[in-house]
Amino acid sequence: MKYNILFVCLGNICRSPSGEAVLNAKLKEYGLDKDVFVDSAGTSGYHEGEPADGRMQTHAIKRGFNLTSISRQVSMSDFDKFDYIIAMDQNNYRNLYNLTSVKEYQDKISLMTDFSSLYTGDVPDPYYGGAQGFETVLDILEDSVDGLIESLKSQI
Repeated sequence: MKYNILFVCLGNICRSPSGEAVLNAKLKEYGLDKDVFVDSAGTSGYHEGEPADGRMQTHAIKRGFNLTSISRQVSMSDFDKFDYIIAMDQNNYRNLYNLTSVKEYQDKISLMTDFSSLYTGDVPDPYYGGAQGFETVLDILEDSVDGLIESLKSQI
């Protein structure tokens, strides 16, 4: 069975494309890249059609992660397509949850740090901050993705 995973933040130019890139890289490392499809989206369409933020790309590349996604907004069809819909923060979690009243769809939504062994709460939005914000996002994502992969390995 192939799993489909969607990472979601507000604009889909920093956190969620980074989550997508980190998961894709680690899936390849574990030999699981054929078993999982990964995508990202935003709850808003502010940056639709744009590549990931250049600052985020720079920090990700230093760690060996290539952000190739193009921003798009979450659609209702995502609830059918994806097995896991992973929000980067509580606001986007609530926005996703409120998009549908279908319990089966709502049950697919989780918070990124639900999979973390070190972090709780939100993956902070680095957009208006300095360089350390981008590094913090990647630290949280790397740890959370490791937990997500452990969870997936028991199901694949």
